[in-house]
Amino acid sequence: MTAPRTSRVAHPQPGVGRIIRSPFVWGPLGAVLLFTTSLGLGVVSADLPPAWRPWLTVVGTVLVAALYVVIMRGVAGRRTPELTGTGGGRELVLGIALGTSFVAGVAGVVALLGGYDIAWAGRDVGAALLEAVMLGAAAGVLEELMFRGFVLQALERIGGSGVALAVTALIFGAMHLMNDGATLLAALTISVEAGLLLGAAFLWRRDLRFVIGIHLAWNATEALLGIPVSGGSMPGLWTTTVHGSDLLTGGGFGLEASVVTVLLSLVPTTLMLIAAHRRGSLRSVPWRRRSGRDVPLSPAPARTG
Repeated sequence: MTAPRTSRVAHPQPGVGRIIRSPFVWGPLGAVLLFTTSLGLGVVSADLPPAWRPWLTVVGTVLVAALYVVIMRGVAGRRTPELTGTGGGRELVLGIALGTSFVAGVAGVVALLGGYDIAWAGRDVGAALLEAVMLGAAAGVLEELMFRGFVLQALERIGGSGVALAVTALIFGAMHLMNDGATLLAALTISVEAGLLLGAAFLWRRDLRFVIGIHLAWNATEALLGIPVSGGSMPGLWTTTVHGSDLLTGGGFGLEASVVTVLLSLVPTTLMLIAAHRRGSLRSVPWRRRSGRDVPLSPAPARTG
């Protein structure tokens, strides 16, 4: 009579492979590689004729997305449903709709309060749309893959969703101190209105295409309205003349420095965090997971609405 077979449970052994696949490694590594790639693309763009720059944006977008997938699969050892899963078109369109309506709504409130006079500029619609979309795509794809892709997800595995959301929001705001006309107040407002909002959007949908859509539309809508985008400006379909306090209008930095944007952003941010909680999309801190008081979250929970 033979002894019954017993199943063996494989336990991960400490070693180089385990260290490399730690979020302490792939999070910073991915963010640094994407950032250096963006710097290289910026150097190349400066030497290109203006007509070629939209094509460089397309190539750069594909390149950084491919780099994200390679690092996640090859280094972190995980799939990337948040970027390559099904339903990406729907998520992108939903994000664009949310970003457009939010920025247009904020600009409308500032105009009603006497801060903006918005008039049609008479530019070529096709050219203005292309420039605005390229601007939005260049920043939206790169920054979301860096911050909500690598950094937030790495921090989430270390300290839970709350820590990841707070830290990435602060870093995201601090990064904008490098922009023209940036102040500490502008960086803080971006941390709240954009850092928290975009982080909450990812925690809710668990889809980077949704967050990229919001970011792309945010920048593109501002540019089309003729409002500076975080200190940078370009001709849009409309011309916006600024009146009154910088706290109301954001001054030369744009809507990101307006107190109206900060206050109104708290509404969608709060609603998305509530929705994320109800869907079970938030990670707890590791010690709570080990104690059995919480169930670890899969990388991309099934959508229920």
